Amino acid sequence: MRILIVEDEASVAARIERLTLQVLGDKVERLAIRSTLSSGMHYIQQHTIDVLLLDLNLNGEDGFSMLKTLVSYSFHTIIISANTHQAIDAFNYGVLDFIAKPFTVDRLSKAFSRYAEFTKDIHYSSQYLTVRKKGEIVVVKNEDIVYIKGAGNYSELYIKDGSTLLHDKSLNKLETLLPIKFKRIHRSFICNWDYSRSLLNHGAGKYELVLQSGGLLPVSRSKYAALINGE
Repeated sequence: MRILIVEDEASVAARIERLTLQVLGDKVERLAIRSTLSSGMHYIQQHTIDVLLLDLNLNGEDGFSMLKTLVSYSFHTIIISANTHQAIDAFNYGVLDFIAKPFTVDRLSKAFSRYAEFTKDIHYSSQYLTVRKKGEIVVVKNEDIVYIKGAGNYSELYIKDGSTLLHDKSLNKLETLLPIKFKRIHRSFICNWDYSRSLLNHGAGKYELVLQSGGLLPVSRSKYAALINGE
């Protein structure tokens, strides 16, 4: 696992590093520490990471300015901050977990377990996603996303206005961040159930979801069975 810690207090950063290594052991492939938002962003632009451990207050700099940008990247973010009143806002940006300072090794271990398991019953959902488009960050409300199609390591967001945006996270990673109304209907598709109309069974193992717009999306056999059972 490739990890970046962005924390301005050297003693705190050292403790996070020590406990992270204690929890993950030889699972850690690379671990770096940066003390400012700018140096953290520079590191991210130069290196691939899996998890960012981010403080929200770095020498007066607002970590949310970094967080808003990072939602469009393909890694997950865990906040470690004393600013617990900002937890809800942080989850709205799709962070995987929020650890309040001071914290224990058990609490950090739980956060990394959340990363490893990727199960919908333990994730916190974001209210919107951000994507990079022509060098700019575009904020997309989840309620405006009709469905999402997997595109290798990326995902295509199909918006209700007819536009399509490319997200840097894979379908599996996005699934852990989206509200429960987003249903995995196929290995390559997630649908916002608010835009669904009905399910079709064509026989011979072919199933489809009818959107309110009249469009059709494929549904796998196992997902069809789960959907008709209300799962």
